Amino acid sequence: MAVHYHDYLQLDKVLNAQVTESGKQQIDAHDEMLFIVIHQAYELWFHQLHYELDSVISIMKQPSLNDNSPELQTVVHRVNRMVTILRVLVHQIDIMETMTPMDFLDFRDLLRPASGFQSWQFKELEAKLGLKFDQRHGKEYYTAQLRQEHVDRIRKAEQDQSLLQLVNNWLERVPFFEGGKAPADWAFWDEYRNIYQSSLADVEQVNLEMFDHLFFGKPLSAAPAAENTTVVSSGGGCPMGHGTASSTTTISGDNQLSVAGARSALFIMLYRGYPLLQLPFQLINGLLEIDEQLSSWRYRHMNMVHRIIGTRIGTGGSTGKDYLRAAADKHYIFREFAQLNSFLIERHRLPSLPAAVEKQLGFVTGSSL
Repeated sequence: MAVHYHDYLQLDKVLNAQVTESGKQQIDAHDEMLFIVIHQAYELWFHQLHYELDSVISIMKQPSLNDNSPELQTVVHRVNRMVTILRVLVHQIDIMETMTPMDFLDFRDLLRPASGFQSWQFKELEAKLGLKFDQRHGKEYYTAQLRQEHVDRIRKAEQDQSLLQLVNNWLERVPFFEGGKAPADWAFWDEYRNIYQSSLADVEQVNLEMFDHLFFGKPLSAAPAAENTTVVSSGGGCPMGHGTASSTTTISGDNQLSVAGARSALFIMLYRGYPLLQLPFQLINGLLEIDEQLSSWRYRHMNMVHRIIGTRIGTGGSTGKDYLRAAADKHYIFREFAQLNSFLIERHRLPSLPAAVEKQLGFVTGSSL
């Protein structure tokens, strides 16, 4: 039987899914239709984001993943697709902002206690990406208005391995750190630390303590190890250099990147020009793009709410703009990758790589090919 466009998209269901509360009560509120369509579109895009993210997570869960494999190319491609979808979500606010405050007041009170705060798909998406319960703003009530089956979904996502955790696991076992390719006497991280220290201005010297914390596992002076640190496995130990990190390194409880993971990520950012490191760099950059677009969406949403309802509380009982601002400031999922930019140095000062390492990364020196 031939497939028809109308049936394939189930348009009877889709086009009859906009039932206005104002229409039920015979109240004239023209913009409620727009309000419903935009939020239904958001939820459909969230559904697609889950579909893409689940596929990425299934690939990243593999016990081994070659950095030059079709699987990693697929991961990067789908992460970039997620970024593009998130850009669309940001731009949808332009349409919403064609609704004036008075237009919204025509039907706002009819919505209580329904609220965008009840979007379980968005909260589950954040959890799958890597936002932990302890890192949430307003964690004491962020699931309070959800149905139990949706709370259960979010709790499961928080307990499962997130994309951030899986990326850290992958970074700990990146192929160019395996197989003994680096000379035994090559102390890359000691050399890099000395170059980095010499690049710091006097007022930046505090960065060196954070450098030692992230890349050598040393506790911060403001956070005694006995109280505020936790033991995190760093998988393959101390890649490409010696230093003091071991396979199990004590680092701050706020960190989700292990010492080995942070080292690998910084190395990829520094030497991304090598062929083998280009896809890994694109993946890290894609994660930062996801954070940037989520942040843009939150701030645009916050400003739109302030423009339409001012300082009034949300229909779901939240503090409106104040809640959105606090969440926007706190909910950076991949912030640890962004923080690595503080530890970059100029290209011309980068330590030279041994020939064996360069060959492994994709550049063959000499006249023979």
